[in-house]
Amino acid sequence: MSTALHQRQRIVKVRKIQHALAANAAATAAGRVRSLELSRARLLQMRAELKPVEGPTNGQTLAQMGELALRLDRARLGLGQTIDSARSAAAMREAERLTARRDPESAEKLEGIALRAP
Repeated sequence: MSTALHQRQRIVKVRKIQHALAANAAATAAGRVRSLELSRARLLQMRAELKPVEGPTNGQTLAQMGELALRLDRARLGLGQTIDSARSAAAMREAERLTARRDPESAEKLEGIALRAP
């Protein structure tokens, strides 16, 4: 086996590993976005379910419910910037994955050329 062919085969292996790492990072970033969006939806659902009980109640109970509603709203709205940041990171990781996918393809072509060379 020629040195060039051996070197190109190593390049193919390395680039496949790089693509696998990039794909894993992209999947992790996308999972973080899904998790944050699920948390935001859950906060919204909890806020919607927060209703005063029927019958007599006192001011303290109403104040506590109002405070809880305010905290749920703040938490949900606070997730907006975090979700935007996570989406940007996920888009960047996906772009890196696509770039890493092109590299093994070009390395495989070079390996094929080396195999056909005399």
